Amino acid sequence: MRFKADRATLLKALGHVQSVVEKRNTIPILANVMITVRDGHLTLTATDMEIAVVEELVATETDSGACTAPAATLYEIVRKLPEGAEVELEHSGGDAQLTLRAGRYATSLVVLPTEDFPSMTAGTLPHKFALPALALRGLIDRTRFAISTEETRYYLNGIFVHAAENEGTQVLRAVATDGHRLARVEEPLPEGAAGIPGVIVPRKTIAEVRKLIEEVSGDIAIALSDTRIQFEVETVTLTSKLIDGTFPEYERVIPHDNDKVLRVGKKDFADAVARVSAISTERSRPVKLSLARDLLVLSASSPEQGTATEELDADHVKYDASPLEIGFQARYLNDITDQIAGDVEFLFSDGAAPTIVRDAADTSALYVLMPMRV
Repeated sequence: MRFKADRATLLKALGHVQSVVEKRNTIPILANVMITVRDGHLTLTATDMEIAVVEELVATETDSGACTAPAATLYEIVRKLPEGAEVELEHSGGDAQLTLRAGRYATSLVVLPTEDFPSMTAGTLPHKFALPALALRGLIDRTRFAISTEETRYYLNGIFVHAAENEGTQVLRAVATDGHRLARVEEPLPEGAAGIPGVIVPRKTIAEVRKLIEEVSGDIAIALSDTRIQFEVETVTLTSKLIDGTFPEYERVIPHDNDKVLRVGKKDFADAVARVSAISTERSRPVKLSLARDLLVLSASSPEQGTATEELDADHVKYDASPLEIGFQARYLNDITDQIAGDVEFLFSDGAAPTIVRDAADTSALYVLMPMRV
């Protein structure tokens, strides 16, 4: 096997594939990237047995063959080569080491047998549809903050994606919850997605896909089955296992009769929360919201540090329901308001019931927040 590629192209591809490789694993082959040259095409593949990333890239002066090499080491070597360098990799087969040359630099890397490298490409993915990269970024960014990190509730360790109906309109819906807050975001249902099963996409997969689509502007091809999902992002194909579990009936926790409405400017509210919560170093310290007609008073206290309050009056707040006091964890308030572009709307029932939070100008996203005792 032999090929030449420019450093920038090779580095970008190695960056994509090596990020799924587990830094600490007990199976040596999983630390390696598979390098395959066939019919003039160069393909890099990496997997952790849960996610597989395959990228095709342009190479020249190729000889067909395949080998595996340490992914992190190869990435670091290429990263430290000078810009504009042409990189040549050559492997003579068998147990021979992989030789890398660039200008006057040369190194050799120990390889492992290609037959030991696991494959995740078996099986068909019957459901196929496309989603604009911008829409996929929106689904991910506005829900992933609510993914649970509690491993015992593994079925909450991802985003639940399914087809649904909202007021007679078919939608593609993404939902995440950790039991304290819930995020539900919708996009128009793409053609071909009507019959998809409800699937839970793991947290690590979400993170890898988000990195891949950071600067992409076109459509992302998505295919899935009951057990796997695949994303095609330009020259990269990411295939992932899905979480084998049942997502809870989240609709039951979304209140439908919250009739006390607070509307407040996003920046005014977020800045006020940041200022009053600065009194405490505890991340879980609650911020109390005290509401009266067109008046919002935010307050926080700490036994060690003292107290802080801030008022937002009619210039910033619209509220004409009965007085109310309710507390929320400051970080949770920030996580939700970070996803909102316009004015923030809170829909309350009372000081102990779940609260709905939404963007006053965007109905595609809805958030539910559980209050804290204050």
